[in-house]
Amino acid sequence: MARQPDGPPPPPTVQKLRLRYTKRGPLRFASHRDLARALERALRRAQVPMAFSAGFSPHPKISYMGAAPTGAASEAEYFEIGLSARRDPEQVRAALDASLPPGIDVLECVEAVEGSGSLADRLDATRWRIDLPGVDADELSAAVRELLSREAVMVTKRTKNGTRDVDARAAVVRAAVAVEAGCAILHVVVRQLTPTVRPDDVMAALAAVADLRPPLPIRAVREAQGRLDDSGEVADPLGPDRAVRSCCQEERAQV
Repeated sequence: MARQPDGPPPPPTVQKLRLRYTKRGPLRFASHRDLARALERALRRAQVPMAFSAGFSPHPKISYMGAAPTGAASEAEYFEIGLSARRDPEQVRAALDASLPPGIDVLECVEAVEGSGSLADRLDATRWRIDLPGVDADELSAAVRELLSREAVMVTKRTKNGTRDVDARAAVVRAAVAVEAGCAILHVVVRQLTPTVRPDDVMAALAAVADLRPPLPIRAVREAQGRLDDSGEVADPLGPDRAVRSCCQEERAQV
């Protein structure tokens, strides 16, 4: 018989919350592991009743979704947490936000409604804003047109298992160029393939097809993350939970 840990099992999960948070300023250089540690410490400071796994090494029931790469800022990072006692989502959001350092801001918290599907299944695309200081907007536009005209553009990507060639063009759904305060900006929507195509990979593709090489470091911000809709936009992944919750509230009000 397998040995069991002493003591009673941990309380069951009675509620799941889904949260959106930011990674801004200097914290864009923090690794995903550093951010996870900061969030878990803040959850304890905020006295959020986290549910824990069973066994000899219990850990909080937290799932992180599609973390942005180190060096990129983000307005749309997501995680899901199981609670051992029910709490008001807005109160959890406010308490957690107050317990985190500047740059990690908790923007939304909603309850995961049973039957509304998994959060991970709703995250299949990202909208990036890439600022390219020192790059001429017309040159960038020409490079983007060339990229979009290709059927495939292979780039070399470093992964945890070594380097491999990936088709960056296959991930790009749409791309557009804008200019703000004299700086060329690339807005691009990419599918979240495996391995993930990130801003550096898009820039490598532009270098491959048009020899576009920015003289200064780029600045990437994840503006949205969610499911790709028919128009090529990225849909809000927390929307289905709000919709189901609103519907349930209306039904209770009519009873």
